[in-house]
Amino acid sequence: MYSHIMVGANEIEVSRAFYDATFKALGYKTGVLDDKGRYFYFNDTGTFAISKPIDGEPACHGNGSTIGFNVSSPEEADAWHAAGIANGGTSCEEPPGIRESVIGPIYLAYLRDPAGNKLCALHKVK
Repeated sequence: MYSHIMVGANEIEVSRAFYDATFKALGYKTGVLDDKGRYFYFNDTGTFAISKPIDGEPACHGNGSTIGFNVSSPEEADAWHAAGIANGGTSCEEPPGIRESVIGPIYLAYLRDPAGNKLCALHKVK
C-alpha cells in the first residue's frame, strides 16, 4: 500500500542500530547508507528510511501516529520487541499479546524508537 516511510532521527547512528536490530529480527538486511547520511531498508513491497530532518530542526514523533509492520508469528513479534528494547527502544502501550479487533484476534507488540516514533509489530491470529 505504501511506497516508502521515512522517520526523523536526531542521532542517526543510534537509530540505525535500533532499526538494524529490529529489522534483522524480521529477516531483513541492515540499512543502506546514502550520500546524504540517510539509511534505507528495502523489501519487495516498500522502503523504510531514517533521516535527520532536512529543515535542520530536531526530529520529533507524530502524536497519534503508529507505523505497523506485519510479522509471521507472535514469536517473531516478541523477537522484534526484544531486539528493540536491547537497542535503545522503549516498550509502550500494553505488553505484547493478543487483542481483540474488528478483524478478529491479533497479536501486537509496541515500541518507541530512540527518536520517539511509535512502532507496532502485528500478527493476525488464525
